[in-house]
Amino acid sequence: MKSLFGVGPGGSSLRERLDLLLQSAQTRLELLGLELQEEKLRLARLLLGTVLAGVLLGFAVVFALIWLTVALWDSHRQLGLGLATFITFGLGLGAAGVAARAWSAGSRLFAASLAELERDRIALEQRRAP
Repeated sequence: MKSLFGVGPGGSSLRERLDLLLQSAQTRLELLGLELQEEKLRLARLLLGTVLAGVLLGFAVVFALIWLTVALWDSHRQLGLGLATFITFGLGLGAAGVAARAWSAGSRLFAASLAELERDRIALEQRRAP
């Protein structure tokens, strides 16, 4: 006689299903761990690259603005300082736009795990369907 779970008196089918469930959960947890590690490495590279680019570009802008101011000092010093101000302001707005787009793009953290869980859910629904 079979029980509610479709197993006979030995219960081996229930153990097999439980083992399969635990193996599936372990695989999903390992996948989540790998995704977290990949995201951590991606963020570290992004942070290092962003900081380095920001420092180097900041120095370049400062030196270019000093050069512009010195070049126009004798004839058009106010124009030189005004141009330096507007260039700096424009670059700041551009950097803010890039940061806003990067923020709105979001992250694909756990995308593979969510896709795998969705496939699991669909497979279970198909098994239940007559």
